[in-house]
Amino acid sequence: MDKLRVDKWLWSVRIFKTRTLATNNCKKGNIKINGEKAKASANISVGDEIGVHKNGFNLVFKVQKLIAKRVGAPLAVECYEDHTSEEELNKFNDWFIGKARPEIREKGAGRPTKKERRTLEDFKDGFID
Repeated sequence: MDKLRVDKWLWSVRIFKTRTLATNNCKKGNIKINGEKAKASANISVGDEIGVHKNGFNLVFKVQKLIAKRVGAPLAVECYEDHTSEEELNKFNDWFIGKARPEIREKGAGRPTKKERRTLEDFKDGFID
């Protein structure tokens, strides 16, 4: 096998959870083959560079092996080489560092009293520098 549909390959190497998601991302223009937007039916071969825009991240993969059936994660990793930049990989950490979920009060507990609010602020000041 020297060529394979891009949507099928993206699904089989576990970049997308379903083939439908891979196809829809191709239709939206989120998939590029060697720098050009690709349709779901576009064929790829070994050595092609696949650009994927997924969840706000720009991932880049180089095709090492073509597989048509979905395989386990350890086998899927052998089918591509990750060329995603270090900056792009750290985007997730940069976005979430120092951002915590808001406090959640039990339903029906009402607003915190002045004393409870001060206690919470004192507690949080110990963790935030």
